Amino acid sequence: MAEAKDDGIMAEAQIAQPLGRWPILSYGVGHMLNDITSACWFTYLLLFLQQIGLAPRDAAVVMLSGQVADGLMTILAGEMIDRFGRFKLWHIGGSVLVGVSFSSVFGGCLLCTILGTDSYLVRTVGYSFFAAVFNIGWAATQVSHMSMVNCMTMNPTSRVALASCRNAFTMVANLGLYAIALAVFAVIKAKECSDIVLQYRWIAYLSIFIGCCFLVVFHIGTKEPTLKSESNCKKKARISWGYWFKKTLYYQVALLYMLARLITNVSQSLIAFYVTRDLRMNEYSKAIIPAIIFCCSFVVSIVLQEIKWNSRRLKSLLTIGATLWVISGVAVFVLPSQMHNLMYPLAMVIGAANALVMVTTVGLESALVGEDLNGCAFVYGSLSFLDKISCGVALFVLESYEDTISCGETRGLNTVSRYGTGLIPSCFAVLALVVTSTLRLQDGTPRHAALEAPLLV
Repeated sequence: MAEAKDDGIMAEAQIAQPLGRWPILSYGVGHMLNDITSACWFTYLLLFLQQIGLAPRDAAVVMLSGQVADGLMTILAGEMIDRFGRFKLWHIGGSVLVGVSFSSVFGGCLLCTILGTDSYLVRTVGYSFFAAVFNIGWAATQVSHMSMVNCMTMNPTSRVALASCRNAFTMVANLGLYAIALAVFAVIKAKECSDIVLQYRWIAYLSIFIGCCFLVVFHIGTKEPTLKSESNCKKKARISWGYWFKKTLYYQVALLYMLARLITNVSQSLIAFYVTRDLRMNEYSKAIIPAIIFCCSFVVSIVLQEIKWNSRRLKSLLTIGATLWVISGVAVFVLPSQMHNLMYPLAMVIGAANALVMVTTVGLESALVGEDLNGCAFVYGSLSFLDKISCGVALFVLESYEDTISCGETRGLNTVSRYGTGLIPSCFAVLALVVTSTLRLQDGTPRHAALEAPLLV
């Protein structure tokens, strides 16, 4: 009995040993394919679909089908991985779906090629189907990759390093996407609709190639964690859903997280429309402006990571972020095309505001979960589901009021992209300010100890 106990202690000590640099690095690159395709998806999907002839409402249907599939798959993948493990199998399966479906959306209508027709209905159905497949694969890869951290090591420093490394390569992926887009837009000039298809086909293929290179590194360098044999991943009795539904803080955090995602995702999805059609900036701007927003967001996130958190500071910075979005959103809405150079400093403010609202709402999620770790899967899953569905619905409603635009056609000043990039996110930010004022958080309790942890990770 004593010998068995000693073996258990030795096993615990071995699991608690810090990871080396290679396992951390190889894990960190495992989400690159997801990150680079996601950046392209939210920035260029609606623009691409409308430029090749889909009506705005049907382009939004394609986006909505993907968001619904993503939300449902997030919950399903989390439940299945909790039950059966096999992280790397879920990861590679999801990655295959991402690569095939992403190239089938931006690389051309595969269903049209299979059926030998280019009818409007077939194109809409084909793009919607592969959008759903893409988001199913994306969710499976995301959930499996994120949930590996706690089962790879018990060492707190190594866990932070794993998450930080992943965040660092998220920045690399996003900037890489915008660099690819900038190069493609410079080399291939969009004189006709066929040129637009060629542009995005190259962006898609190069993104997939780069993502797959990092995918190989991940699978070679990362070992499969086991749920059942490692003591840090033993199952505990799960907290019922009703436990969370009785808490006022759950609804407040859910609403704030949803609003933060609506602010960032809706504005990101329409920013390319806004700078090229409303402000009439050059083709490069639809890569440069999103890159500026992301860079500033990342820098502010790094600064926020070094802060020691408490409830008052959390609410204060969330209020500042929402206020910045109210101001910058209104400025974006009223900005005339003749003063389009002001979009560069506005992009910096938007990037800082995005970081403030997203980092602090993630911190609120941690504060909500507290020590109830055996119930955190439902919290993160339900909030993720809510954010994906709400973003899909919001974009669908917005695009339902958009006019159909042919290749090369310009638009007037009062457009859906002007509202969706500026005024509507500002309204969401105002609502976030109201909800934030109702929060009642307390420091010094185990439930809110998570506030003192770096929020970026």
